[in-house]
Amino acid sequence: MHLSSIQLACAALVAVALGAAAPPSSSHHVARRSFFTLECKGVYDAAIFARLDRICDDCYNLFREPQLYTLCRKDCFTTDYFKGCVEVLQETDKLELFKEYIRILHGAVPPAEN
Repeated sequence: MHLSSIQLACAALVAVALGAAAPPSSSHHVARRSFFTLECKGVYDAAIFARLDRICDDCYNLFREPQLYTLCRKDCFTTDYFKGCVEVLQETDKLELFKEYIRILHGAVPPAEN
């Protein structure tokens, strides 16, 4: 039995729909696990977490110092290393936005702001 072009198109649409309904990628699970490892106690938001993590990743790529990446992310992005990375990457115009993101992830006002 051969499939008609309509049946083939329907089969292709079902395959695409099933692919779209697939569980999140493993990178999402890694990021969520990092959220808790970094002692974030607020609301997990993948986009916000990825944006702050990218600051640390870019900072690492600039200096190639693994410990800097760890210190930047430490305590849910609340260390002076994170702020230093923001400054070095010349994103200080977004610092208030990043602070709000940290409040969301951290679950409270970060200690440095008290």
